[in-house]
Amino acid sequence: MRQGPRGNPAALRIRAAGGLLLVVHLALVAWITLRPLDVPWVAAPNFHPFAGIKADLALGPTQATRRIGEGLGLLAPLGVLLPMAGGRIAVSPLASLLRTVTAGALLSLGIELLQTGVPGQVVDVDSMLLNTLGVALAHIALVPAFRARTRRRKETARRAAALRREESPLTPTPTIPRVGIAP
Repeated sequence: MRQGPRGNPAALRIRAAGGLLLVVHLALVAWITLRPLDVPWVAAPNFHPFAGIKADLALGPTQATRRIGEGLGLLAPLGVLLPMAGGRIAVSPLASLLRTVTAGALLSLGIELLQTGVPGQVVDVDSMLLNTLGVALAHIALVPAFRARTRRRKETARRAAALRREESPLTPTPTIPRVGIAP
């Protein structure tokens, strides 16, 4: 359920914060991935899935952990920021996951395609796979718990408001709709 312009002010603040953080994160990702690098040589592009990951694993556990962690972590915040900016609380977990992962995969594909024209940057299909997996893992780890907590808080507030209405000694005066003058 999306909060409209007259919806819950807390939900609107969460959506606004999500949108702002999303823009900041995407600007940082663009700066990291699309700035030209001044390097003496450039590795060949990797179009074979898992070839780069195998090469990283061959470098040893420290280097492999760092390189794979960078791939997983680059777009992982999108797994939380995209649903946060969307502002939906009551939504199917599977639909939310698919929507978020698809957006992350498309963004990663766009970055890889833009890197073809940037000096010093190399296209790597494994980075696209790792970026998408990072988005999925962040979404699975954080979003369902956050939505459940938000729904519980909303339900608690609704119950408290109902109790206040029941305990009020004065009942609201019923209103009668105005009737227009007949011709």
